[in-house]
Amino acid sequence: MRFPLRDQPPDGLLDVHTHAIAPRLPDLTSYAGRWPTVEQVSPDRARILLDGVPYREVDERCWSPRRRLRDMDVAGVAAQVVSPMPVTLCHDQPAPGAVVLAAGQNAFLAELVAAAPDRLFALGAVPLQDVDAAVAELRRCVHELGFLGVEIGTRVGEFELADPRLDPFFDAAAELGALVLVHPVDLTLEPRLAALGIGFGFGMPTETALAAAGLLTGPQRRPGVRLCLAHGGGALPALLPRLDRGMVLAGRGSERSPGSRARDLWCESLTYDPDSLALAVTRFGAEHVVLGTDYPFAAREDPPGAVLEGVDPVLRAAIARTNALPLLDRVRHADA
Repeated sequence: MRFPLRDQPPDGLLDVHTHAIAPRLPDLTSYAGRWPTVEQVSPDRARILLDGVPYREVDERCWSPRRRLRDMDVAGVAAQVVSPMPVTLCHDQPAPGAVVLAAGQNAFLAELVAAAPDRLFALGAVPLQDVDAAVAELRRCVHELGFLGVEIGTRVGEFELADPRLDPFFDAAAELGALVLVHPVDLTLEPRLAALGIGFGFGMPTETALAAAGLLTGPQRRPGVRLCLAHGGGALPALLPRLDRGMVLAGRGSERSPGSRARDLWCESLTYDPDSLALAVTRFGAEHVVLGTDYPFAAREDPPGAVLEGVDPVLRAAIARTNALPLLDRVRHADA
């Protein structure tokens, strides 16, 4: 089927990394597992709980298109790509509840972006622990809801994104031209990192790097997938030369190197540091880095694009806007 291409977003920044959550999630009390819930404490504030334990407080920026658009106007953001809060991906929980949760989140995201279809785009959720169900939900996201693609975590329970069991999902993503944003989930990090207080600063970037390293050093499969790593690729850009050397030491020097394969990936710009951003540009290629802010959370870059100050104007324009335009193209040809 074919979806009409939206008009090009108005002039301004294109932010591919923002999050949202509904003021009410599906009731999963009848399903085994540890599930997030949302408890609204006032018209503009809510509390996220995980298995009944408080996790984070959020406000209406997570669900109100009016508030989101107002903030975008103030910041000069022309369009946002909105994805689920990572804690709600729940790839490590029983599949039946994850199927219901993903469908409920996607219904909310569809309503959110419908409020401003020229400025808000969505990446949906999929129950990746059930690959057949994930493929079905991915197809529904693209075919029925008009999403750009989906967001996934860096691992699925005990197995990695490089696991061949996930090949059907990535094959479907390539077929659909779907964007797949890979985002770490704080609750899956090694407990010692939380004890040291470095889960955010060290754990999340290394978790992204670990998932990507598995993809880049394993057998070359899944051609054509548009895979975007959150947070500037995490620690991966700094580690690629060592991964390249490791392949040589393992007797695999004749294979395409991880450093070369990394240029098939995308990343967004949320590094908080121009030098780190410059390294990401070197590793992934100037045309494969897009703007990301983590709006509306405390970790967000504020103002959006601050890391681009002082960057060469041509590169700045590419990261701030033009690189993302192909990712916002929703015209796809596929069998229903």
